[in-house]
Formats: sequence, C-alpha cells, structure tokens
Amino acid sequence: MATSTGSPARSRPRQGAELELEIDSLAQGGRGIARADGYVVFVTGALPGDRVRARITKSKRDYGEGRVVDLLRPSIERVADSCLHDGEPCPGAPWQALPYERQLEHKADQVGDALRRLGRLDGFELEPIEPASERWRYRNKLEYSFGDRHGKLVLGFHRRGSWQEVVDVDDCLLASPRNNQARNEVRAWAREAGIPAYDRRSQAGVLRNLIVREGQRTGQIQTRLVTSAAEIPRPPVDLHTVVEGAGGGTDGPTGALGAEHLEEEIGGLGFQVSHAAFLQTNTEMAERLYAIAADHAGLSGRERVFDLFCGIGTIGLALARTAGEVWGLESVPEAVDDAAENARRNGIENARFVAADARLGIRPLIERAGRPDVVVVDPPRAGLSKKVVRRLIECESPRIVYVSCNPTTLAPNARQLVDAGYRLRRVKPVDMFPQTPHVECVALLER
Repeated sequence: MATSTGSPARSRPRQGAELELEIDSLAQGGRGIARADGYVVFVTGALPGDRVRARITKSKRDYGEGRVVDLLRPSIERVADSCLHDGEPCPGAPWQALPYERQLEHKADQVGDALRRLGRLDGFELEPIEPASERWRYRNKLEYSFGDRHGKLVLGFHRRGSWQEVVDVDDCLLASPRNNQARNEVRAWAREAGIPAYDRRSQAGVLRNLIVREGQRTGQIQTRLVTSAAEIPRPPVDLHTVVEGAGGGTDGPTGALGAEHLEEEIGGLGFQVSHAAFLQTNTEMAERLYAIAADHAGLSGRERVFDLFCGIGTIGLALARTAGEVWGLESVPEAVDDAAENARRNGIENARFVAADARLGIRPLIERAGRPDVVVVDPPRAGLSKKVVRRLIECESPRIVYVSCNPTTLAPNARQLVDAGYRLRRVKPVDMFPQTPHVECVALLER
C-alpha cells in the first residue's frame, strides 16, 4: 500500500508521478501488484514483499502501471541477480531475483487462476508443474540488437523500458558459451570493419539485429545478420538479410555463407529447421513437453491425428510412432517443407503435412483425410481465433490436446470448447523459461 493513509480514497495518480508502494503479489505476466489507497498499480520489476518507489507510466480509471525507480526495501525472499549486463539485471531474466521454487509456485498459480477466473472452468485436474532441467544456459535462440553508446558499437539487449538504448552483452547466462562466442565474434568483426548501427530516429546506419540459433544436441550454430541496404565486408554469419527502407520490408536472405538449415535432435528424431521456421527455444524441455503431449494423447497405434500449427513436425512426428496416421497443418511453407523432409529422414511414412492456414485449411483436411480421433493444437501466444475454434469443433474429435504458451489465451479457448460439449480433464504446467514469468502447459479436453 502507499505511504499516504488519508481516509477518503484519493484520485488516481497522474502519469509521471512517483509513489512509494508495497508489493503484495504477482499478476499474470509477472508484474508486481500494489495498492495505493485502493487504487491497483501493476509494477514492472517488483516482487512480492518489495517496498519500492515507482514511477507511474500509465494511469487509467481502474488501474495504473508503473516501473521501479528505486528498491527501498527488498523482499526477504530476494536472491542476488546472477545475470547482469552493464550493472543491470538481464532484461531477458526478470524473475532471476525470485527463488526458483517460488517461480514454480507462481507459474502454477497463474495457470490455475487463468483457467478458473478467465475461463470460468472447474472440475479439472491441475497437475504439478514440470520444473526445468536447467535453470540457466537453456535458450537455443537469442536475438540481439545493435546500438551505439558514446560512439562505440554495442551488441546486446534493449535496456529495460527503452527502445533506443542497447546494453552491451559479453556473457548472457541464458545463452550457451557457443552462442555468446558467436555474438562476440560478430561484434568484433563489425567494430573492426567500422560498420555503424542503424538508428531508428535518424534512419541512418546499417546494422540492425543478429539472431543466433544453436542445435544444442548437434553443436551447430546458425547466425543471421539483419542490416539496412549497404555495401559491407563479408560478414561471419550463415545468413545475411537486407531490410529495405524504414518500413522494414524484406527482400529476403542474401549472401548465404553457410547452411541455411539448423540441425537438431529431439526425442530420438533428427530435425532440420529453416531460419523462418519455429523451434521451441528450450531443447531439453521441448522434449519433455512433447512427451507430456503424447501422454495426454493416449494413442494406441490406430488413431488418426491432426497436428494443427505443426511447424517443422516436432510434435506430429513424435506422435506418428504410436498413431495410425498423422496429418500436419501449418501456414509457413518453409516449415511444411522442413516437416516433410524430417519425416523422410526419420523413415516415418504415416505422416503428411499440408501448407494452409488453420482457419481455411481444417475443412479441406477433413474432406481429404476424414475426421480425426485426436487433434493436437500448438498455437502462438494469441491462441486460437473464434473461427479456428469453430473449425476445431467441426472436427468432432473425441480428444483434443492443447499445447499452450499463454494460459490467458488457453482459458477462453477452453471455455469455448467446454461450451461446445468438451470437458477439460487435466492440465500440466511446464516450465520452459526459468527466470521469466512465462509458462507453458498441456491441456487435455475430451467429449
């Protein structure tokens, strides 16, 4: 609560005002919750038990948003930050000061709260959260930004709360030593060549972003440099993408110097991954996530499975070994090509993949393959649109396995399915992203 204790509730604080606040809990998404004389403030960078001075960044009628400017009294649960850049906590690890056991508790609570409060669902089994196998060095992909600090090129992350200032990074504990080495080599090359960073305000400069991907099981590193159109020396990267103009239209990869596909192994299967295709960023936990999805699917060897938003086929091919047949649907053509190649290289003959948007592709898939016995969906953070949910209901599948990276979009989707006659049976949270508030889960719905 705020230091002010006047009896009548005061008017909401104006934007830019600074308040002393006591943080009492965490909201969906990981921000601290405080109350200023009854007015709710969501505070970025704060943890339960903290007393902070926060600057109000957004003031609405029912709630405000703020950012910590001073930690006045840290929570007794706080632990020392491990990943620091330029003396500040890593922007990619906002929960690193929260003990890991507490991270797991909050994530499990977020899943249950979203389903019960947002989805108005009950009667399901919320299974214990699956902890991460590694708390650091787990990411197989990171994207870095170029910037300029006092006339020196830097390569790292945007400072928390800023889209202009970039913090230089030497060793990020979310990344492996190989990933860090690749980033540092590109920065050294750019400095030696004297290539400037792109500045959004002036729209001048060249270097924009660097994406480093790693096959954690294969040891392969794939790097992709994104620049403005300019003549530059040969970069030490696999792919070089030129972005034309300030609007960001892309003319495609140019000057490929190495393999355009990343190679990875998950669950005993080998995968190729195009640079435009999605791959879970935690390889070890992706393997565990897919095993949980397979357990929820409960296949006996005869079922027809639809794998919607199938990507490069990671889930579908894992299920194909115990299914009668698998049909994958994916809107990214490069990913569909990868999926077909991944089936071929793994000797899997009962899986087929179709390039189509789920909204338009489900009905033709039913006409072509017949109705499924099991549907697996693994949508992006926005979840399923209402139209896709309607198409999913038209499948009339007895069982739906929903792999979610956002419980706040899983909840309304599950509500729609329950209203259509399904029952939410069980939900298993999975910690794919330690040191962050993000949580994945696998939900089983049955008719």
